[in-house]
Order: sequence, then C-alpha cells, then structure tokens
Amino acid sequence: MNIIKKKYYLIPLIICLLGLTALTFVFFLGSFSKSDETEYVFIDDDDDLDSVCVKLKPIGSEQTISAFRILSKYWRYTDHIRSGRYAITPDESTTTVFRHLKNGHQSPVRLTIPESRTMERLAGALSRKLMLDSMTLVTSLQDSAFCAHLGYDTATIACLFVPDTYEIYWNTPLDLLMERLRKEHDHFWNGQRVAKATSLGLTENEVCTLASIIDEETANNGEKPMIAGMYLNRLKKGMPLQADPTVKFALKDFALRRIYHDMLNYNSPYNTYKNTGLPPGPIKIASVAGIDAVLNRVEHDYLYMCAKEDFSGTHNFASNYQDHLKNAARYAQALNDRGIK
Repeated sequence: MNIIKKKYYLIPLIICLLGLTALTFVFFLGSFSKSDETEYVFIDDDDDLDSVCVKLKPIGSEQTISAFRILSKYWRYTDHIRSGRYAITPDESTTTVFRHLKNGHQSPVRLTIPESRTMERLAGALSRKLMLDSMTLVTSLQDSAFCAHLGYDTATIACLFVPDTYEIYWNTPLDLLMERLRKEHDHFWNGQRVAKATSLGLTENEVCTLASIIDEETANNGEKPMIAGMYLNRLKKGMPLQADPTVKFALKDFALRRIYHDMLNYNSPYNTYKNTGLPPGPIKIASVAGIDAVLNRVEHDYLYMCAKEDFSGTHNFASNYQDHLKNAARYAQALNDRGIK
C-alpha cells in the first residue's frame, strides 16, 4: 500500500520535472528569432546589455530576450561585450545566439571597393559597410604621414585600392583594413603585371594614374587598350595628354558635359592641357579593366581622339592634327544640335 502511495506522489513530481525540462528547452534551446530569414545585429564598442537587448528586440520575442538576459548575467557577458556584425538564422537557439555574441563569432560583410572619384566618396562608401567613421577615413587618407606609412602620398593613395569585393569583419579597425587592402593590392600586382609595367617604362602608380584617365574617357572596356596606346604614344613624344577628364578633376566638377577653351587654362597640376606627362596621381580609383588596358595597350600610330558624334561612348582616332580637327568639328556640331552646353 505504501509503495502505491509513493508512486502516486511521484507522478506530480515527474510531471513537474518534465514541464520544467520542456520550459527550459523552449526558453533556452528553442529558436531565438521570430523571422523566417537570416537577420543581422550590429554591436558597437559602447553597447551595454540593455542596448544589446534593444538591438535584439526586433529579431527575438520577449521570452527569448529574457532568456538572453539570464544567460548574460550568469555567464558575465557584460564583462566583455564584443562588437561586430552577427548573423542570426531562423533555426538558431537562444543559447547559440548568446554563445556567438559572447565569443565574438561574427559574420563577415562583403565589402566592395568602388571606383570612387574622390577619397571623400570612397570613405562614405566604406563607412556604410563598416563600423569606421567616414570622417576618420577621410582625415586619414588625406594625412601625409598616414599615406607615407603605406608607401604612398596623398595624391597616389588611390593606387592602393583595387576595385573588387572582399569578405571582411564589420568592426575591423582602420590599420587592419589598410593592411588587408595592401595585401590584396600586392596579390593583384603579380609578377606578370609588374613585368608589363616595367616594359612600358611605367611604375605601378603611373599605370593606375593613366588607367584612371582612360576609365573616365570611356566605359567601353573593349576600346580602352586603343586609348591606352594613344596616350602612351603622346607620352613617348613628350606631348601633353590633353585629357578632358583631368580638367573636370582639376575643377572638381564631374557633371561637366562639355569642356570650353577657357577651362583649359585652369591652373592645376592635374590639368593635362597645361602640363606634360602624367598628373600627380589618379583622378579616380582605377578599374581592373583600365589597368589591364594600359598593360596590354594596342600598338598603333594614333595621337588624337575625339568622342564620336553618335554619342556611342566610343571615339574617332587620328594620327595627324588635320584629321583630328575634322573629327572634333563633327562632334562639336552634334553637341550643338542637341543643345548640350
């Protein structure tokens, strides 16, 4: 009889234990996220437990946020909150999410280096993808000591950047970001590319500078080696490049659709109508296509080019000034016909 009574009293206890186990599973081991898609949370250096939970609130439920707080207090998460970008998938438990944040198991961002015309634009693009402040980036890229540490000056620092997409952590500090991009630069400038630049009598920076001008002349990658050949011919003869994009860069007016004669006299080392040789540095971050166009230029005897009057984005080339004037006249007339000023 006593054995039966003991078994009877054990039943509620077992039920409570099972309920507690189920509650613990749901509370700590159930799915943290309310979403059916992967969500991301960004933890900053100055975040505390409350602000972390505020950032998690749109992703988790009140129940899972409470469980996260309990785990945080028990495992002393507040002693060392790690900044970063963390992915939270639909199937991850609260315990898993907590462990990732506590241990700093980030999800990298895909950082694309754009073909920016200025360091201000580059800084803005990078700051939108990284924890870095855009003003900090601009100030650094315009600082001669910072650039010199990387092997450049403020005019050539754009040569460091190779437009591509890289995986990098959101909270990567500036010095490590530059170190990573320097490694990517060195990987891009392999022995074959360096040898081609040397055969042209150009440095890597000079190749990037010429490539940046060619990029601004046309978006047609197929024509870029032709333009490269023309500019290299002019450099070899000691002729000024007379590249309109360098005038736009000197004037800092990239919206110009037409270059007038008085603009050609603007006093700037970037004005290739007034100065022979290459400008001090790139007028944008050169594209890979532009760089390879210089390294694989088409050999010909052209010395002049003018945009085609059909506005196709390609050019008419000429080996003498008389033919060039005819090409230029046709293009000027086309601009006038369209009312482009």
